[in-house]
Formats: sequence, C-alpha cells, structure tokens
Amino acid sequence: MKILLTGASGYIGKRLLPMLTEQGHEVICVVRDKSRFSTDALKTANVSVAEADLLDAASLKALPKDIDAAYYLVHSMAGTNFSDKEKRSAENFVSYLNQTNAQQLIYLGGIVNEEELSKHLSSRKAVEACLGQGRVPLTALRAGIIVGSGSASFEIIRDLVEKLPVMIAPKWLNTKCQPIAIRNVVQFLSGVLGREDTYGQNFDIYGPDTLTYKQMLLQFAEVRKLKRRIFTVPVMTPKLSSYWLYFVTSTSYALAKNLVESMKIDVVGRPNDLSGRLNISLIPYKEAIRIAFDKIEQNLVLSSWNDSAFTDRFTQHLSHYIKVPEFGVFKDKQRQTTKNPQQALDRIFSIGGRSGWYYANWLWEFRGFLDRLFGGVGLRRGRKNAKEVAPGEALDFWRVIYSNREEKRLLLYAEMKVPGEAWLEFKIGEDNCVKQTATFRPLGLLGRLYWYSMLPFHYFIFRGMLNKIAA
Repeated sequence: MKILLTGASGYIGKRLLPMLTEQGHEVICVVRDKSRFSTDALKTANVSVAEADLLDAASLKALPKDIDAAYYLVHSMAGTNFSDKEKRSAENFVSYLNQTNAQQLIYLGGIVNEEELSKHLSSRKAVEACLGQGRVPLTALRAGIIVGSGSASFEIIRDLVEKLPVMIAPKWLNTKCQPIAIRNVVQFLSGVLGREDTYGQNFDIYGPDTLTYKQMLLQFAEVRKLKRRIFTVPVMTPKLSSYWLYFVTSTSYALAKNLVESMKIDVVGRPNDLSGRLNISLIPYKEAIRIAFDKIEQNLVLSSWNDSAFTDRFTQHLSHYIKVPEFGVFKDKQRQTTKNPQQALDRIFSIGGRSGWYYANWLWEFRGFLDRLFGGVGLRRGRKNAKEVAPGEALDFWRVIYSNREEKRLLLYAEMKVPGEAWLEFKIGEDNCVKQTATFRPLGLLGRLYWYSMLPFHYFIFRGMLNKIAA
C-alpha cells in the first residue's frame, strides 16, 4: 500500500515508520522541516519525504493524491491557543484528503470517556470529530498514558521517581488510568491498516493494568529498586501542581499545565476485543518499564518527545541556523591539538546528558536552574542517545543544528533564555586541532551586558571543557 504518514518526525511517527516499511508498504513522510528528519537508517527505497505545514493549506497541494491510506499523528499541547491550531490543521488535512484516492484515515487520539474533559482532551476529541466528517473512512484509536523509552509520560515519571525520595504530591495522583506500552500502540496502529471492520469506528486502546498515578510511580520505583514515599495533599492548586511538575521534570510549564488538567480526569478505556482481533499480547506496566530501560541501556531509543518539542526560539527551519553569523556578534574561539582525534571526536558527540559538559558541571547545572526560573527548558532534557546525535534532536538546553562525524563537526543552537542568539560549534581539523567556537548575537544593550557579565565564566568553562575533550 502507498501510505501518507503525517507527524513522521514525532515520537509515535518515528516508531511506526520502521514497522510500515518492514511490512512492505511505500511510505510518504510528511514533515514541516526536512533538515531535521532523516530516513537513512531505514536503508530502504520505499520511503520518501514531503515538506508541508498542515496549518498552511496551500502547502498541502504538493502532497500526492494517489495514496491508499493516511495516518494523522499530528499533536500539540504547546501555547495557549493549541486547540484552535489543532482544529485548523485537521480541517486543512480533511480538505486535502477528500481529493485523494485514500480508502482509510487512521488517527491516534486520547481516551475521552468522562463527561468533563480537560482542554487537551477536548481538543483531541474535536480533532477526531473533524477528521470523521471527511470522505475517507476514519479509524480512531484512543490511548491514555503511553509508556516507552523517550515518551513524555515515561520521562516525567522517571524524573519524579529518580530525583525525589519523598514526594509531597497533589491529590490527582489518585486518578486512575490504563497505561499502554509504546510497542502495543504501534502494533494497534499498524494492525488496523486496511481492515474494513475498523472503518468508521473508534477504539480505546489500553494496557492490562488499571492503576492510579501514585501506583504507577511506586511500581516504577520498584522496578528500579528504589524506595520511595509519596504523600498526597488536598491543598495543592492546579497552578502550584504545574510548577511542581515544571521544576522537577524536563517538561515545559505550558505542557505541565495541560498535563495537570488532564491528570485530574480518569483515563479508563471502554472494553473492546480489538487486541484479540489483531492478535496483540498486551504488555503489563512493569514489563513496559523494563523494556524501555533495555532500549535506553543499549542506545536503541528511536524517538524522544523532547526532539519534537521545539521552543518558540525557532521561527524558521533548522537549515536557516546552520550558517553561523560573522558580523555583529561576539565570539569565544579556542583551539587545542589532540594526540587522539578519534577519542576527542567521541567525546564531542557524547557531550551533555549523563556525560555532562566535562568541566565545572555544577556551573552548567546552575545555569540550567536559572533557565528554569525564567521559564526556559533547563538541562533536564538530556539526550536520546549517549553516543550519537542527529540534527533536530534536543541536547540539554541546546538543539542540534548540524551533526556529521565524517566532517568531524557538531553545531548546537541555544534554546535557553538569553537576550540574543547563541551557537556552540566543535570541529576537528586535518591537523588534529580541536576547534571550539561560541558565538553570541546580542539583542540590544541587555544582550551586550549579558555577554560581558559572562566573560569570566566563559574563559574558565570553555577552556576547561576543551582541555577535557582534547586530552
């Protein structure tokens, strides 16, 4: 089959794509920015990439019309008006799909069985209703908490459990849900493809366990062999709960706010026989956690929610930021010859995350803490793979703009809160000289004051970091 896959660069899309190609389908991946999406690892000619923005109806005209099916995996929880954007994206996509040969549209939404829904879940329900009004029959799958290496739910739970021996938590930790393993989600998404008995229907998909969020945290701790105590209090307001999540985990405040609203609502699915029809063995919650950590330890994490969670610092495609400005900027250039260029290269491509920044890590962590105070992303995002990074991936409070081992070059762009724009570049020349360049384009007087105030720290931090890389 010829399949159109929207949201191909997202957490779910990156997991679904390999399965579709293994099944022999031809897949057209729809992404907003080709420069942050690569299909090289798939090693197949059955995948192509099309650039389009679902908010821009005109950009959809270039998408193919001779498709057999389409997946709608576009989702947003960022910003105050995300529901309006989600609705407009769905309307534009339905208009496009009505002009194609598609026989099925598959959508992944949220479980929405309660009468009172959060803004996030209401938006998911509205998108499903919009997609169902088109000519193409809709198969809607509704999931709750998705558990897998790199998923938002998994990483937030991991942050809470691994960082807090004792938690004073809000009462919504007693809310019930049915977590589902990412492996099962992908099996459901691929399993309903082409099945006429699922056309025009919606199905709740869920794991075999019904748990409260408190039980999820404690069972996570049990798998990790950690002793944790959780006390729930009724006085924590939604705003205070959002700040609690924001400062402890790697999520943004906007996402934390929407998550808190959704977590107050039970997310329990309606019973159905879809897993039996598709011959899917549902994975228990604890087993899903073990599988996730196996992937992390083997550096086999295919996708991370942080990679698709771009901040508002990016107003254009990643390719726009590859050319580092030369005029109207401040630069800190340092270089050092290394006796072992391969080892230096490995250190460059392993920087950040659990490896740290090689010198004065406490200062980097303090800078990350300050960033969180001012509403930034902080250092908690880490990195998806301990040894490799690809364009578009998050790396602590940086975004990978360019990454090429053959050229021995890594270019990062700052997503932290700064009065200007910042780049950090590492490159190893043919003379085995490691070149490290920090570039800052200030915004007004405040930007210049910021640069000069940081100069003493830059001298020691950047010099110390380069010494460790080249040593």
